[in-house]
Amino acid sequence: MFRICALFVAAAAVVALASEATFAAEKTHDGLVVSVAEGKLVMTDNAGKNEHSHAIGATAKITLDGKEAKLADLKKGDKITVTQDDNNKVTKVAATRAAK
Repeated sequence: MFRICALFVAAAAVVALASEATFAAEKTHDGLVVSVAEGKLVMTDNAGKNEHSHAIGATAKITLDGKEAKLADLKKGDKITVTQDDNNKVTKVAATRAAK
């Protein structure tokens, strides 16, 4: 019985560490859309400074106001959160648009 409990605790610890490493590998940053083109997003930080671009692959998940979208649906000024994996590949772009 002790061996089973010890094995269970060890397995749970391995799963917890592996999960933590997976989540720690993703990084996000917020900003504003400057422009979009096929496979490319140009953005700034929330203050409108530090303009930079990201390559957006076909497998990246794009959402606008919580709904599935295409990169071309994003417009200048949309607020975005870009998620990258540990290789700096963009995996997700979540955008919100201010109501007019």
